[in-house]
Amino acid sequence: MKKLGLILTLFAMVFAFQANAQSESGAVITFKEKSVDFGDITQGDKVSHTFELTNTGTTPLIISNVAATCGCTVPSWPKDPIAPGAKAKIEVSFNSAGKMGKQNSVVRIYSNASEPIEKVSLISNVLPKTK
Repeated sequence: MKKLGLILTLFAMVFAFQANAQSESGAVITFKEKSVDFGDITQGDKVSHTFELTNTGTTPLIISNVAATCGCTVPSWPKDPIAPGAKAKIEVSFNSAGKMGKQNSVVRIYSNASEPIEKVSLISNVLPKTK
């Protein structure tokens, strides 16, 4: 009976170790920041920000697509794999032409990371042009 208990305990420990090892493997995106607030801008202004990221995982990070919520927001991202420990940048620009009031331009990053969809955003308050 003691042998069975010891075997079950060892099995549980091995299973827990493997589960922990699997959860820490793969690509992981870690952003320096996930949003930037430009405050008040004037209608027609163009603003942009570069989001810095690091692959804190154990395998290369592959960003397959980056999609904006509307045509007023344009992202650009690295097409090559990002090695573990390496840094990369996603550039996002927002054109406020035709926009008014509070804006939250969300960009979705699709990848092979442990969280396959990440989001970053540009926030602004678009004021009318003064004459």
